[in-house]
Parts: sequence; C-alpha cells; structure tokens
Amino acid sequence: MGKLKITQLRSAIGEARHFHQVLHGLGLKGPHSTTVLVDRPEIRGMVRKVLHLVKVEVCSE
Repeated sequence: MGKLKITQLRSAIGEARHFHQVLHGLGLKGPHSTTVLVDRPEIRGMVRKVLHLVKVEVCSE
C-alpha cells in the first residue's frame, strides 16, 4: 500500500469544530506539522474534508 504525506498549511482557528477534530484525527497539531499515513479510503475522506487547510503528497514505499 502507498502512503500519504500530509502537511497542515493553515491554522484551523476560525474554522468549525469538526475541522479541528478531523485535523486531530489525522495527527496534525498545528501549521507546518506533518504526518505520514497509510493510503486508505478513510484517510482520503478525512483529507477531503480539510483539503483547504492541508497539502497532500503521495509517497512511494
């Protein structure tokens, strides 16, 4: 399986509580924090919700 490198670019201040929870679920703690997660449909759905706050790169194994 591939992996996704997710970097938070913008702060979630001023966003709805749901977006804060999604970012926390992805393991992001604030702007410029990065996490690498397994590419699964659940993770892609979470990323889709906060796409305006994050940058996503596909990592090869």
